[in-house]
Amino acid sequence: MENGEIPENANEHCPGPQSDSAGKSDSCQGCPNQQDCATAPKGPDPDLVAIAERMATVKHKILVLSGKGGVGKSTFSAQLSYALAAMDFQVGLMDIDICGPSIPKMLGLEGQEIHQSNLGWSPVYVESNLGVMSIGFMLPNPDEAVIWRGPRKNGLIKQFLKDVYWGELDFLVVDAPPGTSDEHISIVQYLQATGIDGAIIVTTPQQVSLIDVRKEVSFCKKVGVEVLGVVENMSGLCQRLTDFRFAKLMENGEQNDITERVLGYMREKAPEMLDLIACSEVFDSSGGGATQMCQEMGVPFLGKVPLDPQLCKAAEEGRSCFADQKCGVSAPVLKSIIEKLLVMNQWREELQQIGE
Repeated sequence: MENGEIPENANEHCPGPQSDSAGKSDSCQGCPNQQDCATAPKGPDPDLVAIAERMATVKHKILVLSGKGGVGKSTFSAQLSYALAAMDFQVGLMDIDICGPSIPKMLGLEGQEIHQSNLGWSPVYVESNLGVMSIGFMLPNPDEAVIWRGPRKNGLIKQFLKDVYWGELDFLVVDAPPGTSDEHISIVQYLQATGIDGAIIVTTPQQVSLIDVRKEVSFCKKVGVEVLGVVENMSGLCQRLTDFRFAKLMENGEQNDITERVLGYMREKAPEMLDLIACSEVFDSSGGGATQMCQEMGVPFLGKVPLDPQLCKAAEEGRSCFADQKCGVSAPVLKSIIEKLLVMNQWREELQQIGE
């Protein structure tokens, strides 16, 4: 009932939870929601006005969503934020995955705390133009489980939106948990009046993931959030041949490491092979993967990001994959996807004109 809609289990002829007669009319007798409706505050939520004022200084708001957990959504959110900041944009990254906040780890901010000023809560900064907000900064023990019901989660999301002082931002990236539950409904409800540019949806190639991602696309269409595009992550394992470990499988199932012998043979007999990368399909994409799904559902396909162990390592170490040449397999693809987003939505040109 938080958004004023009539509950599914309401009595026939329900006047609606925002009506002055809610919980009091004859049609409300015996309804399981009668007490809640009678005591709930009526009229528009005053916090939405405060949120609109905070968001007035944020030019673009991007949601990063996934139907399935474990597809690399937070990794993409982190690297998207790093990339935009490296282009000299003012960037904020808001982590609303209340039960599994991994953004502090992925941006090298573990152990940091939120500070307050007369302007509100201050984000934790990676760089002067990249600020981060997460419940992970508020937990006294990082191993402590967050066991919250929906209303309390929604309350924190609302607090992040109305109490955090971001200052002037070009982009606010919102990293949401997987699924289409309370957090997703709340962030859309709270931000809709201020303008959401759209959502980037992250998936892996196999049908087990795509089944849930289809629901995420459907959710966006139902709540009026534009799907900016779909990213197929972990699209095959790719890494330099010299980064592989080679082993001979023994009859008892043990592996006999022969990496040095194989690399030595290549150096001597085929040195040109040392510059090659090797790729292997990890997840079954015989169903057409995200490309096919995007065609069927009429949403843009942004590209495929390979499963790159060096990108995984960058996330573990809390650093940008664009800062050096270590993520040579994945970084160029990610950069291409982000450039495509900027071009498709004309964000760079718009922000340049504003700055002139």
